[in-house]
Amino acid sequence: MTIRVVLADDQALVRAGFRVLLETEDGFEVCGEAGDGAQAVALAQQHRPDVVVMDIRMPGVDGLEATRRITADAELAAVKVLVLTTFDVDEYVYEALRAGASGFLLKDTEPVDLLRALRVVAAGEALLAPTVTRRLIAEFVGRPENRRVHAGAVTLVTDREREVLALVAGGLSNDEIAAHLVISTATARTHVSRIMTKVGARDRAQLVVLAYESGLVVPGG
Repeated sequence: MTIRVVLADDQALVRAGFRVLLETEDGFEVCGEAGDGAQAVALAQQHRPDVVVMDIRMPGVDGLEATRRITADAELAAVKVLVLTTFDVDEYVYEALRAGASGFLLKDTEPVDLLRALRVVAAGEALLAPTVTRRLIAEFVGRPENRRVHAGAVTLVTDREREVLALVAGGLSNDEIAAHLVISTATARTHVSRIMTKVGARDRAQLVVLAYESGLVVPGG
């Protein structure tokens, strides 16, 4: 399977570097380049890539707003967004996830880790760097001004699904959830899929945000 990627960054040299990396690696295809967020959204609509690699600070429409537009478009439900930036700012990470991004990496990430991240995001299997994003989400959701309770959505899931949701928020993969609950990986995957359907989440990143914002998982707990 070839992972089709759109690159969104206002620096042509950065885009060129990413393109060379991806085009020299089997299983990847760059189907478009954007210099700003508006172009990124347009290319996502035109090419329907598997992943958009999205910078945050771009002229005009920034990466966060572009991510919101892509994830809010029902016709782009299969398009994942991987935020990649030089700005190691906690709030950017949280806002990127809240906007619907499936992962967040810094531009100084090793090439092999970027390729792995793209594969993970394209597969929709796991949240990237769970120990980092878990800390960030806990910190920002714990602030009263950032807390938005989605209790209604959480009441739609069963007790077992709440248990699974809490484990997803803990950064566990399907295999790890299965081992923890002594169930099969297929059953764990089914639970996660049903939870996402019930609460309207597009990926595991949104499940993590939901778990914290609903109070199911307590920041620092």
